[in-house]
Amino acid sequence: MRRFSSGGRLRAVAMLALMFAWGAAAFSTISFAVPSAAVAQEDEATDESSSESDTETASGKSALAWFVGALSWEFGIPFLAISFWFVALLVMCILMLRRDTVCPPQLAELMEAHLNEKRYQEAFDLAKSDDSFLGMVLAAGMAKLQNGYGKVVEAMEEVGADEGMKMEQKLGHIALIGTISPMVGLLGTVYGMVLSFSKIETSGATPSAQELAGGISTALITTLVGLGLAIPAVGAFTFLKNRLNRLMLETGMIASNLMARFENIPAKK
Repeated sequence: MRRFSSGGRLRAVAMLALMFAWGAAAFSTISFAVPSAAVAQEDEATDESSSESDTETASGKSALAWFVGALSWEFGIPFLAISFWFVALLVMCILMLRRDTVCPPQLAELMEAHLNEKRYQEAFDLAKSDDSFLGMVLAAGMAKLQNGYGKVVEAMEEVGADEGMKMEQKLGHIALIGTISPMVGLLGTVYGMVLSFSKIETSGATPSAQELAGGISTALITTLVGLGLAIPAVGAFTFLKNRLNRLMLETGMIASNLMARFENIPAKK
C-alpha cells in the first residue's frame, strides 16, 4: 500500500510542532501567572504573611519582569520566531531521516523476492510506488535496464545525488539557525552597551548603577538566549548530518547489491 507523500507528512508534522511550541509558551505563561494570582488571593483572604515571604514573592516577580524587560520586544520577537522555526525543522528532519523513510527494509526484501523470481515488472512497479529514498533510486535504475548496466548505475547515482542534496538543504536550515542565533545575540550585546554608554554621555552627572543596569542587562540576556539557541542547533545539525551520510551509504549498498545481477546484461540496440 502506498504511503502518504513525504512533503505532506512533513508539513503536517511542522504544523503540529508549531502548535506544540505555542502550547508550551502558553503553559509557561500560565505557570508564571497562576502562582502569582494564587498568592494574591491568599493574601486578600488571610491579610497575614510574613515579611520574608513577601520579600521572596516580590523578588520572584521582579526577576521575571527583569528578564522580559531586559530581552525587550525588539529581540524577544525574533528569538521567539527562531525558536519556533528550530522546533519545526528539528521535528521535520528527524522524521525525514528515519530508516523506514530513507531505506525501508521491507522494500528491500520485497524487491529481492521479485527479482529472484524474475518478476521485473512487479519489482519496477513496487519501487516506483514507494516514495522512499531507496524506492526512487531503484525505480530510476530499473527504468534504464534496457540501456545496459552502465546506464543503470548512472541513473541511480544521479537520483541519489539529487535526493541527497535536497535532504542536505533541509539540514542546512538548522545550521543556519546555529549561525543566526548568536549573531542576533551579539547584536543585542552591542545594542545594550550602546544604551549604557549613551546614559554616561547624556547624563549631566555620574549615572547611577541602576541607570546603567538596563543596557548591560540587555547585552547579557540577548547573548545568553542567542547561545542557548545556537548550541543545540549546531549539535542537532552535526548529529543529523552524520545520520544522513550513514543512511545514504547504506541505501547505495542495498541498491547496488540488488541491481548487481544485471551487470552482464547487454544493452538493447
